[in-house]
Amino acid sequence: MNSKRPVNLDITTIKLPLPAYTSILHRLSGILLFIGVGLLIYALDLSLASEESFADLQVILSSGLAKFVLWVLLSGLIYHFVAGVKHLLMDIGIGEELESGRIGSIVTIVVSAVLIVLAGVWVW
Repeated sequence: MNSKRPVNLDITTIKLPLPAYTSILHRLSGILLFIGVGLLIYALDLSLASEESFADLQVILSSGLAKFVLWVLLSGLIYHFVAGVKHLLMDIGIGEELESGRIGSIVTIVVSAVLIVLAGVWVW
C-alpha cells in the first residue's frame, strides 16, 4: 500500500483553486435553473389561462419577493450562461492551461457580476 496517500479528507480544510469554485457554482446554478423552470412554467400557465389569471400574475410579479425570486433566477441563468461559454471555449482548446484557467475564472466572475447587477436594475 502506498504510504504517501492523502490523509486529510476534510473538505472544509482543503484549499480549492478559483476554477474549482467557478465550476461548483456553474453546477449549482444549473440546479437552481432546473428548479426555477417549474416556477416559470407555472407563471406561463397563469398568464395564458385567462385574462383574470394574467391580471393576478401581474399583481404577484409586482411584489418585492417575486422580483427578488425573478432576479435570483436571472442571476443563475446569467452565471450559468457565462460559465458555459467558458467551458465551450475550453472544449475547443482555449484556456486549458493552469494560469489561463485562473484568468478565465476571474473573467467569468467579473462578467457575471456586471450582468447580474444590470439584471437587478432591469428587474427593479
